[in-house]
Amino acid sequence: MPLTDYSFNEENPVDRIFYGRINIEKASSFLFFSKKGIVQQLIHNLKYRNQEVIGDFLGGWYGQLLKDSKELDGKIDLVIPVPLHSKKLKKRGYNQVSKFAKKLAMYLEADYADDILVKTANTKTQTKKNRLGRWHQQTSLYALKNPERLTNKNVLLVDDVITTGGTMEICAQALSSGINIKLYITSMAVVP
Repeated sequence: MPLTDYSFNEENPVDRIFYGRINIEKASSFLFFSKKGIVQQLIHNLKYRNQEVIGDFLGGWYGQLLKDSKELDGKIDLVIPVPLHSKKLKKRGYNQVSKFAKKLAMYLEADYADDILVKTANTKTQTKKNRLGRWHQQTSLYALKNPERLTNKNVLLVDDVITTGGTMEICAQALSSGINIKLYITSMAVVP
């Protein structure tokens, strides 16, 4: 498996994706994503072939690595997955990021919260769009429910794949409307 070996302690290429765009404490990712590679196949099976066990497996593996490294030890209060719109969730039956994020929360001894950040519009896949195209479409796609639950919290925002960082940027902007939030970002994979 193409592990990134990126650290939550040292600067890495995932951090640099977000420089000057959003205020985050740290960013990282578990695996490298390449077209027609094993990670693309795993995530495709997770998203489109009802293979939710992949999220459990990858989350358990990455969660154990994070726990062993102690890089986020005691730093994370809430783990929040990037949400799907309710129509897409109903059609697919699950959010492909949920099980991965739940495992991370378990290993980090943090709370899992999939009811704070909500997607307000049902959009087509973002995978074929450039950063600007994603940003124009997503400027108001995510909103907060019960933002008081974020007050004074350290939040780990989790997605499946970071390509341009557009989705995470818009989600982070929504989350940053909470009071005194420290935001960390991670994903199953990143496009190098």
